[in-house]
Amino acid sequence: MPAPLEIVILAAGQGKRMASDIPKVLHDLAGKPLLAHVLDTAQALKPEAIHVVYGHGGERVRDAFPETPVKWVRQEEQNGTGHALAQAMPAVADPATVLVLFGDVPLIRPQTLKVLLAASASGNLALLTAELADPGGYGRILRNPAGKVVRIAESRDATPAEAAVREINTGFMAAPSARLKKWLSGLNNRNAQGEYYLTDIIGLAVAEGVSIATCTPADISEILGVNSKQELAQLERIHQRQQAEKLMQQGVTLRDPARLDVRGELRCGRDVVIDVNVIFEGKVTLGDRVHIGPNNFIRDCTIGTDTAILPNCVLEGADIGTSCRIGPFSRIRPETKLAAQVHVGNFVEVKKSEIGEGAKMNHLTYIGDSTVGCDANIGAGTITCNYDGVNKHRTVIGDHAFIGSNTALVAPVTVGAGAVIGAGSVISRDAPGGALTLTRAEQVTRLGWKRPVKKSNK
Repeated sequence: MPAPLEIVILAAGQGKRMASDIPKVLHDLAGKPLLAHVLDTAQALKPEAIHVVYGHGGERVRDAFPETPVKWVRQEEQNGTGHALAQAMPAVADPATVLVLFGDVPLIRPQTLKVLLAASASGNLALLTAELADPGGYGRILRNPAGKVVRIAESRDATPAEAAVREINTGFMAAPSARLKKWLSGLNNRNAQGEYYLTDIIGLAVAEGVSIATCTPADISEILGVNSKQELAQLERIHQRQQAEKLMQQGVTLRDPARLDVRGELRCGRDVVIDVNVIFEGKVTLGDRVHIGPNNFIRDCTIGTDTAILPNCVLEGADIGTSCRIGPFSRIRPETKLAAQVHVGNFVEVKKSEIGEGAKMNHLTYIGDSTVGCDANIGAGTITCNYDGVNKHRTVIGDHAFIGSNTALVAPVTVGAGAVIGAGSVISRDAPGGALTLTRAEQVTRLGWKRPVKKSNK
C-alpha cells in the first residue's frame, strides 16, 4: 500500500524585486493570488495534509485563505529553502511521501506532479528537472558518467564547467518523510549565500546509496516562478494563452486569443463567439450561441442561449435569459435577472431588478430595485427614484405598460398592467392599469416676448 501523501508549500519569500508591500505569494495571477493557484493544484492531488510555510507578510498570508484546509507553519527567519522545509517536517507523519511545491510557481500541473510522485514510489528521491538554453540562476543537475544524479550545484557556487550544464533543478521534489527529515538535519550553510540549501540533500541521499529519479514537465511554463512584476506579467500572458487554447479546443470562437482575460471560471456552450478585449471574472456561464462583442467586462453572470452582448458593457452578478440583447454601453448590476428576449440598450443601467420577458429599455435609462412586467416598454430618460436618502424602495411596472420618455417613477410606486405614462411625468402615486397617467404643466406661449440682450460696455 502506498504511503499517504503530504504536501509542503514553501511560501515564505519576501520578493524584494516585486517592489511592493504585498507579500509575493499574494500578488494576483488571473484574478487570484499566486498561492491560491498552488493550493488548487495541491488539493487536486488529494493529499492527507497540506502544510504552508509562510514568513514575509505574516498573518496577511494566512488571513487570505480563511476557509482553506491548511496547516500553517511560520518561518521566523528566512535561512534558505532547506531551513524552510525543516520547519514543516515535525508536523509531517511517518510514513508519508512528501511533495515539495512553491507558492510563487503557480502554473505547475497536477499531471506533472503525479509523474513526479510515481517516480518516488519505491522510496526514491524524485526531482523535476528541465533543460534550458539559458539556465540563468537555476541550480545545475550534475550527473556521473553513467548518467546518475550525484548532486546539484547552485548557480552562485558553480564552477565554470558546472555552470555550463543546461539541465536545471526546478525545486520540485518528492521523497519519503523519514529520509527527508534525516537529510534535512544534516544540512549546513557553508555556501555563498550562508543559507541551508534544500538541494544539498541530493548529495546526502547519494552518499546513502539512495536512487535519484528524475522527470520533466510537459511545458517549461510549469516551472516558471515569479520574482518581479515583469515575470508576473509574463506568466499572466502565458496563463491566458493556455486558457484561450482550452476554450478554442472546446469549440469557442475567439476573434483574437491574445486579447482575452479569464480571471476565474468560464463555461461555454456550443458555438459561442467572443470578440476582442473581453474580461471574465468570477464564475461565468455562457449558453449556446452566445455572442460577446468587444470591450466587455463580465463578472459572476449566467448568460442564456442566443443572447448577444454588444460592445462596451459591464455585467456583474446577473442572470441573463435567452435571446436577450444587451448594449452597447449598458451596465447590468448585481441581483438583476432578465427573462427571455429582453432588450437593454445604450446607456441603460439596471440594478437589483427582475425584468419580464420581452421588456425593452433601449436608451438612457436607470431601473433600480424594480420589477418590470412582460413586454413593458420603457422610454428614453426614464429613471426609478428608488432611494430617499436613507432607504431603498421598490418600483413595480406591470405587463405591457408603456413608460413615456423622461419619466421619473418615485418609489415606492406601482404602474398597473397596460398603463401608459405620459412623457415628462413625475409619478409619485400608483398609476392604474389600462389608463393614461401624466403629470404635466400646461404649455404656455407668450406672443411678443423679447429675449434679453446684453448691454454693450462701449
